[in-house]
Amino acid sequence: MDLDPLDLADLVVRDAEVVDGSGGPSCRADVAVKDGRIVSIVQEAAAAGCARPRGVRELDAEGLVLCPGFIDMHAHSDLALVRDPDHSAKAAQGVTLEVVGQDGLSYAPVDDRALAEVRRAITGWNGHGDDTDFTWRSVGEYLDRLDRGIAVNAAYLVPQGTVRMLVMGWEDREATPGELDRMRRLVAEGMEQGAVGMSSGLTYPPGMYARNAELRELCKVVASYGGYYSPHHRSYGAGALEAYREMVDLAREAGCPLHLTHATLNFGVNEGRADELLSLLDEALAAGADITLDTYPYTPGCTTLAALLPSWAAEGGPETILRRLVDDATAERIRHDLEVTGSDGCHGVPVDWDTVEISGVSDPVLGAYIGRTVRESAELRREAPWTTARRLLVEDRLGTTILQHVGHEDNVRAIMRHRVHTGGSDGIVQGAKPHPRAYGTFPRYLGRYVRELGVLSLEECVARLTSRPAARLRLPDRGLVREGYRADLVLFDPATVAAGATFAHPRALPTGIPYVLIDGRFVIDEGRRTNVRAGRAVRRTPR
Repeated sequence: MDLDPLDLADLVVRDAEVVDGSGGPSCRADVAVKDGRIVSIVQEAAAAGCARPRGVRELDAEGLVLCPGFIDMHAHSDLALVRDPDHSAKAAQGVTLEVVGQDGLSYAPVDDRALAEVRRAITGWNGHGDDTDFTWRSVGEYLDRLDRGIAVNAAYLVPQGTVRMLVMGWEDREATPGELDRMRRLVAEGMEQGAVGMSSGLTYPPGMYARNAELRELCKVVASYGGYYSPHHRSYGAGALEAYREMVDLAREAGCPLHLTHATLNFGVNEGRADELLSLLDEALAAGADITLDTYPYTPGCTTLAALLPSWAAEGGPETILRRLVDDATAERIRHDLEVTGSDGCHGVPVDWDTVEISGVSDPVLGAYIGRTVRESAELRREAPWTTARRLLVEDRLGTTILQHVGHEDNVRAIMRHRVHTGGSDGIVQGAKPHPRAYGTFPRYLGRYVRELGVLSLEECVARLTSRPAARLRLPDRGLVREGYRADLVLFDPATVAAGATFAHPRALPTGIPYVLIDGRFVIDEGRRTNVRAGRAVRRTPR
């Protein structure tokens, strides 16, 4: 797509070091943008004496890298996108597209009952939603709501747990043929309305109650629309490798592309075992499987305190969980599963209360717990850790979020190097002290793992954050700096880019990312958030 020399572009970025997202070598170039698209790329224009594109605005990018906007393959911004016009948590990182509807639980498709229940179930991820006008019920209506204008673009996964909740409630049993047919129809409707795939949360109720035969049938529907399956599988602790293999086999049997989300190996039982996982994936890829994965560049995980509970205690939904917790005999059974047996909610590993840090509460009265481990709070109260955890679960009505310090740096780096790896923050912006990955994932990749540690080259890292996610999402005009592509672009300083967010200050914004554009419009300009809301819903590309 050539720009007429007499025609002014909306923007010309001059003398940028272009890392185009392909993984190939960078080049120095002028890049011209008009009407939200890249219209011209002139390499080494100044040195070659070429005619240079002219623009209404011309930006000197000397010393800056220009690359495609980053794609967050695992985000929990389902409500933040609707209620937060600024959303600097992602915009300031250079994220131009988030994939939401993760871990099998989100806010569409629902009816009034299911909406109320899912709001309760994931309060710890997104807040109560009392400040949100839930005008939608279907996937299409949710995407239409995003189309009114949001901070960054968003794609949606049909959440399998929400679908099951809508059809079957919170029962731990096999679906009847009629129920399975209805779930198939709901998944098909979601795909037809623009979802890019389906997610599951197989350690979260009620999605965890689905047997593999049920999941396989739903994956067949997803595959028929060209989508992919993104499971939070049944264990990241004891039995993690078996759980990975289970998902690989299930997706192969369904003929469905597989994206392994937050593909970690956590807890002491998995220290140093990344090579076993990667061998499993290499074997499946060599046999023709279509597999990708995402990770965040940190060792601790993040979830809700209620998520650690055994699945039998979660059957029936939030109110039933609370009744079980206040009953002394039932609470003792829960404690035994957590501390002795290893509950399935805690990935089959007995909980270590020294590793469970409270990061957020729904009730501000409980704020003193934040920033302390459960054991530390228990010692201050002179009581057993389970007594403290139980008290907090009940008083906060299951709305408590936690950090779990159970990861291993060698596993993080090994998985990060794999050729099917992409980036995902798994970022929860809710809570007083959220995981810093919500604000820091993408600059941390560039600053720590590229510049400081050399785990990845700059070109390779950018490809993992841009074109490879775009390929998984089947987006024909995003993820590369190419003429004709959408001008979703990031300019950063490779010498200074870094995550500002830390565990002590998790909402600090990154450094070294002065410019971010979506559809050719600046959402970050000279390091400051503009009032532009250029984001929209990104719907599945029809086959």
